[in-house]
Amino acid sequence: MALAFDDYGRPFIILREQEQKSRLKGLDAQKSNIAAGKAIARILRTSLGPKGMDKIMQSPDGDITITNDGATILQMMDVDNQIAKLMVELSQSQDYEIGDGTTGVVVMAGALLEQAEKLLERGIHPVRVAEGYEMASKVAVEHLEHISHKFTFGANNIEPLVQTCMTTLSSKIVNRCKRSLAEIAVKAVLAVADLERKDVNLDLIKIEGKVGGKLEDTELIYGIIVDKDMSHPQMPKQIQDAHIAILTCPFEPPKPKTKHKVDIDTVEKFETLRLQEKKYFDDMVQKCKDVGATLVICQWGFDDEANHLLMNRNLPAVRWVGGVELELIAIATGGRIVPRFQELTTEKLGKAGLVREKSFGTTKDRMLYIEQCANSRAVTIFIRGGNKMMIEETKRSIHDALCVARNLIRNNSIVYGGGSAEISCSVAVEAAADKYPGVEQYAIRAFADALDAVPMALAENSGLQPIETLTSVKSQQIKENNPCCGIDCNDVGTIDMREQNVFETLIGKQQQLLLATQVVKMILKIDDVISPSEY
Repeated sequence: MALAFDDYGRPFIILREQEQKSRLKGLDAQKSNIAAGKAIARILRTSLGPKGMDKIMQSPDGDITITNDGATILQMMDVDNQIAKLMVELSQSQDYEIGDGTTGVVVMAGALLEQAEKLLERGIHPVRVAEGYEMASKVAVEHLEHISHKFTFGANNIEPLVQTCMTTLSSKIVNRCKRSLAEIAVKAVLAVADLERKDVNLDLIKIEGKVGGKLEDTELIYGIIVDKDMSHPQMPKQIQDAHIAILTCPFEPPKPKTKHKVDIDTVEKFETLRLQEKKYFDDMVQKCKDVGATLVICQWGFDDEANHLLMNRNLPAVRWVGGVELELIAIATGGRIVPRFQELTTEKLGKAGLVREKSFGTTKDRMLYIEQCANSRAVTIFIRGGNKMMIEETKRSIHDALCVARNLIRNNSIVYGGGSAEISCSVAVEAAADKYPGVEQYAIRAFADALDAVPMALAENSGLQPIETLTSVKSQQIKENNPCCGIDCNDVGTIDMREQNVFETLIGKQQQLLLATQVVKMILKIDDVISPSEY
């Protein structure tokens, strides 16, 4: 709509042709929405499970990302369709809340939409389908509670946690050394966890990576790593029992903030100014020495003369350390961040048992390790790998494992993986459908069929016959009444997931079902799509 004026200044309105707006109503709208949702789910379906494939995404700048983490794939894809964007947000909300299961939740939503399409074609009203799904998801979530197992673990018995983290890591690129990475993740979480309050602050775990070295060299450091080196090559590379001054003020003489200019017309004046600056700087260094600091970590830089003076006064220093690292160093060493030299006191110094500089490979790459800190509540996972892609993907995988360990500390219930929980829920929902009179029972049965999509995708990705495998596992579950039978993706020879040690967290599974059902209900209730015209 546009406003224009004629020759006499009278306004009139131009209406853009209404026909140019495209509009879908009724069943057509729902079908196009469902098609968009299914398309997204189809992309992620192949990357589910331990044998799942990875995707490669290239950004407009030419940066490449290789991953099979559902949330990352969808985030990096350029999605135009509004319904597809809902699916992207669905995987992100699973990522924010649980951290793991981002692929599964989208596959589940896609399966529910596929089943809903068949019901809509039969003439069942979308609202009845949505209500049926809601009932079914309640049954499934309660059933998950029913088949879950409680885990007991303590600071000394971490095996159950490690097993669950290994299940998460088995579907990633890093699955060949999942045992060591799972142990690192669990130890890191336990180091920062408050077991009484069942609370874990993942911000205290810093993940650093360095190209070169093999994946097996990944280590957990009870302290902080800073990607910096000592500011002067002749400063000591190792400091025992360091007292660290953490500064956010520049280590240099102050610049006059005024617009006045200083006229220096004789050599004497220049000498005076230089001596004044040197004295000022000497006072700064002396102040640090007086309070007992043996290492200075500074957020800003200092010039070469300052560096030389620090070297002469035997005060090792590190410059240009980022704000996040400073905060973590302060937490780990029990120090305070000091914004002005005047406020520096002995109480504000951080303490660390060992500060050392470590060099990697043949290059000049050096990093600073701050270890044996006063407060070991801040830890660092240091990843090595063959290339940048590998390190980035390992970071994402370890993030998933950390989230799983955190969820288990919050709620120590687990269900068995390998699609066994979904098959068991499917059987339970199918049985519950008979109790509901009315059209909803069709939707409840459809929900049961949709639950089979996850084990089916697992079997497909593992190169097994999907339908045969699923039916044999399902019949065994019903025959033995054993909810631990799942898809044998790794060809171990047993379909009992207890023996394979494949676990998933209960809250993660429940969240998957609830979120997928909510999004599908939302998509089903849309019956009119008005999109702007294409210019």
